[in-house]
Parts: sequence; structure tokens; C-alpha cells
Amino acid sequence: MPQQFAATVHARRPARLPMIGTLFTALALTATACTSGGAVSPSETGKNKQVRGGGSLVIGAEQEPDCADWIGTCGASIWGTYMMQTQTIPQVFDVRLKGKNWTPVASSLMSAEPTVRLKGKRQQITYRLDPKAVWSDGKPITSGDLKYTALQVRDGKAIFDKSGYDRIASVETPDSTTAVVTLKSAYGNWKQLFSAGYGVLPSHILKGRNRNAVMKDGYTFSGGPWKIASWKKGVSVTLVPNDRYWGPKPHLDKVTFQFVSDTSAATQAFASGQFDALFPTPQLNTVEQIRALGGAARMQVESESGNLQALWLNNGRFPFSSAAVRRAFAYSIDRAAIVKRLFGSYGLKDPAQSFLSPLVSRYASTGFSRYRPDAAKAEQLMEADGWKKNAKGIWAKNGKKAEFTITSLAGNKSRELTEQILQSQLAKAGFKMTIKNTTPANIFGKLAPAGDFQVGLWNIVDSFPNPTLSASFSSTAIPSSANNQSGINFMRIRVQGLDPVMERVDNELNETARIRESRRAEKLIADSVPSLPLAAVPNVLVTGQRVGGPLSVNPVDGPWWNLEEWGVAK
Repeated sequence: MPQQFAATVHARRPARLPMIGTLFTALALTATACTSGGAVSPSETGKNKQVRGGGSLVIGAEQEPDCADWIGTCGASIWGTYMMQTQTIPQVFDVRLKGKNWTPVASSLMSAEPTVRLKGKRQQITYRLDPKAVWSDGKPITSGDLKYTALQVRDGKAIFDKSGYDRIASVETPDSTTAVVTLKSAYGNWKQLFSAGYGVLPSHILKGRNRNAVMKDGYTFSGGPWKIASWKKGVSVTLVPNDRYWGPKPHLDKVTFQFVSDTSAATQAFASGQFDALFPTPQLNTVEQIRALGGAARMQVESESGNLQALWLNNGRFPFSSAAVRRAFAYSIDRAAIVKRLFGSYGLKDPAQSFLSPLVSRYASTGFSRYRPDAAKAEQLMEADGWKKNAKGIWAKNGKKAEFTITSLAGNKSRELTEQILQSQLAKAGFKMTIKNTTPANIFGKLAPAGDFQVGLWNIVDSFPNPTLSASFSSTAIPSSANNQSGINFMRIRVQGLDPVMERVDNELNETARIRESRRAEKLIADSVPSLPLAAVPNVLVTGQRVGGPLSVNPVDGPWWNLEEWGVAK
């Protein structure tokens, strides 16, 4: 699956480099290595602590997923992916750091790298599975599992995103370890099929049953190093080792993810010893809080993230159905001031100028750099579109005022501050903005898919190192009866001429041509301003002294991508 939305900083998936718009230096630091003020400073990564066998860890989790049916629309939260899916669902390709780039590599599920060939205009992919790969009940992971997964996504209703799977013409299974997938047309992002986002599901358990009913509240099967022992709604998720896993077994006996939605509260719990690790949303005081812990905490800041924070404008709702209003809105906001205020302590100064995250920035352009505060341009655009300011200084047209509501995550101090700054800036420009925040489950389970919002403030997360703008910007990705309410173009975006360009990006197998077409798509997007990027947000991992093993953040699979290698430090 290409992209994921997230109400908190660290979330997928409605999916999405040298870095565009903002430049971080990848760094790892201890709390004691920070400077006395200003941005965090780089330091050498400390040696990984050796671990002992057994024991348990408790990790603070800022977001509880709505459900664990990863291919359904309810499975949109990246936190669910990080905590449960990555640990239990096998995938064809893993994303690993090779040199300076995060690159897809064949996983331990495969006996060899999948092969690709073109048969006329069709693309044929052959997958060969490792016969040692088994599910947690001892049953082999088979080619039938790939077929089941492919058809569930392609033909299912209320699927989070069908990109790539909607091109599948057939899936053949000549034997139990070989699957041959034929696509109707070439697909440049073919390596994400059965990989990040969806993976492979067990047909012998799910076939003939209601997949959503079996999986949504947690499931007992696993094809990864961990199993879900329990999901106590509103409290925690607990993992235990999968003793049938064919790869390296976990060192730990148990890992519990405890839900605490407030970053400051989570940091305080970490400081008191309740949590052994955090993956905190970068808040205003997070660096200072961690710095105050001295040597009791180790913090790693990873710039090559897939996280992009943006203002998502509903193009199907007044007043943002007007391109002129959207452009005037963009010229009325000082994005640089917002970014500096929110993320200056992390070294971030400049706003993002693209809807592609650092993970895929080689495909990006800087088209949004033109949108800086310019009151004259904003007024010119509004007046040319028939608007006039009323006695209270608010733009009005045909008896309607330029007023709207913004929606984001309730209780998130960083988001609330962003909204307050926006409210002040926009009021001066003649827009009236009301704040009405809610839960992630309500945003991504109800409001966004139904288009029941005007402006949203949330993140989009690239879930694979390939450009997937079409997942969020193609008109065919608008949830509707035509696509069984699938797709993540919640903004109802329809930009003239954009769909065919993004289709070429998706189809093109030549890397140079993909980059060229991706930048053409970005220009069309920037010209129309269907939404407005704010910042490429780094990943932050905080661990305590009890935690050992190789600790790092994978921009696709998250901070616990190698949880089986974690342990209690000796």
C-alpha cells in the first residue's frame, strides 16, 4: 500500500530522498550530548548494549489503532502497523538501509528475489517462497496465501487502498511455493505488492470467513517473530514470541505497548520508569524534557522519514471548492514561522515545498516555494473570484462568508498550537477559522472517508521508497460507490490534467522517466493548491537504560522494525 494518513506525527499510510524543502542531518544523540539551547546537536551513536535472554519491556504508544484489519479502511493508523502488523504479518520485500538509501530487499519469506518480465503490455511477476516459512500454527505459507491476499484487496469492499492490486489480471499458483501474478499494465511500484502496508495473509484461516470480523480486534495467527497475546482496548497491546517463526527468535518474553495519547504525559511516564521506550510526537518541549533526564535517556532523531505534515483542504466543500480561495489561503499563511515555532528545536527551519516526504524526495520538486505570505496577492485572488470583505473584515461572496472549521487530533498540544497560529494569521487575511478536534478513529474511520470536513491537519506517511502521489491526489482514489468506498483521496481533489501524469508515474519502469513525470505532477499540484504541505517531520526514538540491542528507526516499518533483536540490557 502506498500511503497512510496519521493524526499524530508518526502515522502511514494513506502512503508517501536528498531532502526537499527541509534539510536535516541524520543524527543520533544522548540527552547529555545536546547543546544548552536551540536545536539538538549531532553526536556519535553509542555502542549497542548487549542483551540477556528473557524479560519484558513496556513501551509508550501515542495512538491506539481503530482496528487490525490492515487492508480495510479502518486499518489506516500507522501505529497499528508499527505495533502489530510489522511484528506478525510476513511480507515479500523489506525496506533496509543500503549505503545511504532505504531500499527494498527480498525478505526471509522469499527463497529468491522475485523476477519480472513484460509480456506485451502486461507485466508478469514470479514469486518463489521459502519452504521453511510457516504460520504460527505450523502450516506452510503458500502461494495460495499470496493469491488470497491479492484478490481480497482487488475485489474487496471498503479497502484502504487498491493501488497496484487493481491492475491484477490473474494470479496463478503452479505449486505451493510459486505464485505468478500478471498485471494488466506495467507498474513501477510493483515491489510494494505483498510488502509494506498489506503483506501476506493466511488463506487457510481466513478464506470463506469475514476477514474484517476475524482481524479487526486482533488476531491469533502470525507469520512474523511475534504474536498478539492481547489487545485491551483503551489500555494496551501485548506481544509474545512466535515459537514457530523460522527466522531469529525474539530475546524478550513479552513486550507491552501501553496507550498514552499525550506526549508530555508519556515523557513523564518514561522519566518515572513506567516506560522503557517512546516514539514521541515532536512537541515543543520534548527535547527539553529528554535533555533534563541526563544519561537516563538516549534519543535518536532520524531525518530520512516518510512523514509529511500538511493542511488538507476539502476541494468538494465550500469555500475550498474554489482554486482562487485555495491559492489565497496559501498566500495568507506564514508556513516558515509555524515550522520554526514547532520544530526549531529539532533543527527544522524551512517548510516542505512538496507532497513527497524525505523518503522519496528524489522524485520531488519545490513548486510550493512560491507560497509565502503575500497579502496583496491574496486580496487580488479573492477579489477576482468575486469576494469582498464585510464590515468585520471577513471575505464574503453571495451571502456566504469565508469561514471554515479545521479538524485534527484532540489533546495534541503541537497540533493545537499550530491551529492557534493559523487562526491568528488567517483572521488578519480575512478568513474565519473554527477549531473542532477529535480522535484519530473518528477522523480516519468516519469524517475523512466521507468527506465530512473542511480543513484537516494531519500527517501523511510514505510507506515505501517509491512515489505514490496518485493514492492521495488521483480522482479515481476518491472514496465512492464506483470503487466500493476505497481510496484515500479524502480531499476530493480533481486537478485538470493530473490523473494521466500520475498514471505515467505509476506505470513507468524507467527511473529517469519516473522522476521527470513525478515532477510534472508536482507542478500541477502546486499550481492548483488542492492542499498545502507544512513540514517534513523527523522520527524520534527515545530509549532507557534497560533497553539493549541495535536501536534505530526504519522510515517504513517504524521504530520496532527489529523488535526481535531488542532485549533487556546486561
